[in-house]
Amino acid sequence: MASPKLAALCLVVAACCLPELAAAECDCATDTAGQDKAQSLRLKIIAIFCILAGSALGAALPSLGNRFPAIQPETDVFLTVKAFAGGVILATGLVHILPAAFDALNSPCLVGGPWKKFPFAGMFAMVSAIGTLIVDTVATGYFHRTDAKRKAAAIADEPTGNDLEATDEHSHSHAHGMSVMSVAAADEEDLVRHRVISQVLELGVVVHSLIIGMSLGASNFPSTVRPLVPALTFHQFFEGIGLGGCIVQAKFKVRSVVTMALFFSLTTPVGIAIGIAISSVYDANNPRALVVQGILESAAAGILVYMALVDILAEDFMKTKVQSRARLQLAMNLALLLGAGLMSLIAIWA
Repeated sequence: MASPKLAALCLVVAACCLPELAAAECDCATDTAGQDKAQSLRLKIIAIFCILAGSALGAALPSLGNRFPAIQPETDVFLTVKAFAGGVILATGLVHILPAAFDALNSPCLVGGPWKKFPFAGMFAMVSAIGTLIVDTVATGYFHRTDAKRKAAAIADEPTGNDLEATDEHSHSHAHGMSVMSVAAADEEDLVRHRVISQVLELGVVVHSLIIGMSLGASNFPSTVRPLVPALTFHQFFEGIGLGGCIVQAKFKVRSVVTMALFFSLTTPVGIAIGIAISSVYDANNPRALVVQGILESAAAGILVYMALVDILAEDFMKTKVQSRARLQLAMNLALLLGAGLMSLIAIWA
């Protein structure tokens, strides 16, 4: 199952590989007109704090349900906000990440090799989505089997009916207990699903966050960095809402919630810092760097598209509570379109 440790390992590998790849020679000429390292550095430092604040605020908002009952899980407001976040994540995958992956793998700097002979970005996204499905089902099945074995062992240790006083009152309480147990089992099954969803989603989000952070940090063009600061702040804020909503539904312990939220919030600023460190040797047109970026971006796109459609939107839109109420359906559909539209609009700058 995906976890912050696995995601951290992926980020470390990417961070270690990209500087070396960026230092290699490239046949494509890099335009240096308009470069200003000093001004770019000031803007990038501002970006670190702005994006950190936006990410942390977005990830923390869904957790405020303890103070504001209206936004607790399964309320109308929460479902509407989650639909908005689902649209944001869907647009992130299809409008932001996947086109960037196609651009990287179809770059004119990729001389030779198979990259221009086949749509590899689409294939990697497809494989990533299928891989996410496999992880989703295998992890959920594993937890269900483990839980079933634990419950079977607990039932075997319970006293038999001969050891209990056979009264009508006891029979009634036993039947009531079985009803409560079945409800608890259903709740626990949903809890397992939400925990798998939140961790797989975080993996896809942080890979993308690291890449966009490194791209911003490595740029020495103020004209490029300046519009990215507010765009990426809103980008990470909306993504944080989507991820935070899934984390809240997973009902992790406070320590795990804080760890996951911090990991998401720090990924883009750390990526910017790495980008600043390698900016002197980084070449965005380097063939091997483009291949690494294209593969990671397309894989992240596949994860986010699958998670948005299957585990966030379809799961909520198919609920009886939603389908039986026209107003709630309308609100969720409008929120979905608004989230997807706003995130698509941000693609003009980011």
